[in-house]
Amino acid sequence: MSFADPQIKPQPVIRQLDEAAINRIAAGEVVERPASAVKELVENAVDAGATRIEVVIADGGKTLIRVTDNGCGIASNDLPLALSRHATSKIDGSDLLNIHSFGFRGEALPSLGAVGRLTITSRAQGQDAAVISVDGGRMSAVKPAAVTAGTIVELRDLFYATPARLKFLRTDRAENQAITDVVKRLSMAEPFVTFILRDVSGGDSRTVFRTDSETGDLFDALHGRLRSVLGRDFAENALAIDAERDGFHLTGYAALPTYSRGAAVAQFLFVNGRPVRDRMLLGALRAAYMDVLSRDRHPVAALFVDCEPELVDVNVHPAKSEVRFRDPGAVRGLIVSGLRHALAGAGHRASTTVAGATLGAMQPAQTEPRIYQMDRPAPSFTARSMTFQSGFAEAPSARIEPVVEDDVDQLPLGAARAQVHENYIIAQTETGIVIVDQHAAHERLVYEKLKAQMADNGVAAQALLIPEIVDLDAAEAADLLALSAELSQLGLTIEPFGGGSIAVRETPAILGEVNAEAMIRDILDELADQGDSASVKTKIEAILSRVACHGSIRSGRRMQGAEMNALLREMEATPLSGQCNHGRPTYVELKLSDIERLFGRT
Repeated sequence: MSFADPQIKPQPVIRQLDEAAINRIAAGEVVERPASAVKELVENAVDAGATRIEVVIADGGKTLIRVTDNGCGIASNDLPLALSRHATSKIDGSDLLNIHSFGFRGEALPSLGAVGRLTITSRAQGQDAAVISVDGGRMSAVKPAAVTAGTIVELRDLFYATPARLKFLRTDRAENQAITDVVKRLSMAEPFVTFILRDVSGGDSRTVFRTDSETGDLFDALHGRLRSVLGRDFAENALAIDAERDGFHLTGYAALPTYSRGAAVAQFLFVNGRPVRDRMLLGALRAAYMDVLSRDRHPVAALFVDCEPELVDVNVHPAKSEVRFRDPGAVRGLIVSGLRHALAGAGHRASTTVAGATLGAMQPAQTEPRIYQMDRPAPSFTARSMTFQSGFAEAPSARIEPVVEDDVDQLPLGAARAQVHENYIIAQTETGIVIVDQHAAHERLVYEKLKAQMADNGVAAQALLIPEIVDLDAAEAADLLALSAELSQLGLTIEPFGGGSIAVRETPAILGEVNAEAMIRDILDELADQGDSASVKTKIEAILSRVACHGSIRSGRRMQGAEMNALLREMEATPLSGQCNHGRPTYVELKLSDIERLFGRT
């Protein structure tokens, strides 16, 4: 009797998979969820030259996705080929870098037909309409149909042929949101196309999203489309971006730092019109705002990078959401410099939403209709009930400045009229009032001066008559001394003083008299926040921001009228002065009409 060796496995046999299995495997890469199917079908409609695209869904796209367009259509004899794998009208296969369309792989339609019930009804110009169906990979014959022009692609029962995939789908609400996001992103890239998204779940029909085609030049059309998609607040507080470098062209809109979000949910990036999620591009966007936003705030932007197709590879993944640039450094530098130039050009401007939030905070809670004094019954007075108090109690922490007789209040930030609580300057403008946070504003001004000095020939230093000794632990001292050469360029000269101590011999001259120990500990906190991943340049810029805080006008300091007006004029002349180094607004502007509305005068 012989026994087979359990360690010897039978020789595997190589088999050719059938077409249905191949398409189902491909569908796993191309169609992850209903939103992926919508993306592929809408991109096909855009490639067909459609000017109106309507998407209808039911049950989060699980039971129905229908995309109707008025594009060029598909000839009846091409319909079977459109459902064949790697069949496309968009490239000839000779050059995979010279791609000018969304689609080019020829995978979407056969993949969708492999995992759902797909029907395509189309009419090409000058031809009769035709329809073809594919059910779980089984294709029907082409039949005559009735449609005026363009194409209708209907996908029912997505993943019915691969039921295991259904278990990985999220709730209808989550899938609806993902589909809406896809349609909105694609609509941003095509402002001259009308997009309509309707939900017909449960037999009811409601319009989830609609944006009509824009007119005018590309910038005007894009601004109008972004207003429709991202809202009026974004459109009012966004800066136009237009920059070029090394064959790359950057356009779009980026919001002011004071119009930011608590998460990176409103960052839209496009490469040659294609929505992408690229870590390098997102990192460049973050770096551009580094000087004006704290780490827990995120910029809002819609940016478009355009270049010759040969300079970017979009064939990285079947979903085509990732790209690779031939020169990523040039693209990153273009985004950082283009955004910083636009932000600097905005001067002292802050977002209008700051005033809106202020007015909202000032509105009293109303439980009943407001009744004003003139509407109330006139009370009866007697001589005995009328008492008068001579004089007024002086408001605590408030100082009133004399009225300035010249035209200073016609300047953007107006003329200082008062300082309250030794921190807030109230200025009168031609159209309202401005409330300035004196510490936050001066902190930005000092920071910009330090950056300018640093860029020229290093920050001027002033020697301390007696070096200040700061006791640290050994690790902190080592971290700080490792950057001693860079700190010296900032006007801060330190030396080891034995053990974990260091001696501070020079401090930045612009700061005047400063608490060296407090500044050193702030710098150590910043180094800990930055971590080991940050570059030396990033660390130095972050340290510079911390150092600026020590030279700023402190909260609680009383300022004379001339000082307050000088601060306002300097803010008007300094880029980025509308927000402090952490992205918070340095001033709030309230229009007279807003103030009158608060008091019911309008």
